[in-house]
Amino acid sequence: MIDLGISKIALIGAVALIVIGPEKLPRVARTIGTLLGKAQRYIADVKAEVSKSIELDELKKMKDTMQEAASDVENTIHTGVTDFEKDWQAATSEASSSSSESALSSYKSYPTYSHPKKKWRVKQGAVPNWYKARTGVRTKAMSGAARVAKFRPVRLA
Repeated sequence: MIDLGISKIALIGAVALIVIGPEKLPRVARTIGTLLGKAQRYIADVKAEVSKSIELDELKKMKDTMQEAASDVENTIHTGVTDFEKDWQAATSEASSSSSESALSSYKSYPTYSHPKKKWRVKQGAVPNWYKARTGVRTKAMSGAARVAKFRPVRLA
């Protein structure tokens, strides 16, 4: 770009003072400043539009690649499902052709799942209150103020 030092700016200012005159110089300087500001804003807007268009192109390319990848995954899933269906038909046809008793005897029966804490209310209620009091289990809710009052040290008078 243009290399402007202090000496060059002073020389340009002196020439402008002589050519334009001291009365019109402030108005011309103001006009030049506003024109430079408008030019900088215009250049910034153009740069922003160019960067947006570049980003938009990149997003379109990314969208296309994602759609291609999704279609590839969909195709592999469909081929996997058709392979599974073929295997399932083959297995079911073999099972139906063999005797039903031998096919049923080959399957194991598993026990049904039951949650281990299914009857926790009954189990907690079965513990006697004297045992809870001895082991320190709280049986009643107590507010914070009541707890502080209960455990406040006694003042000696």
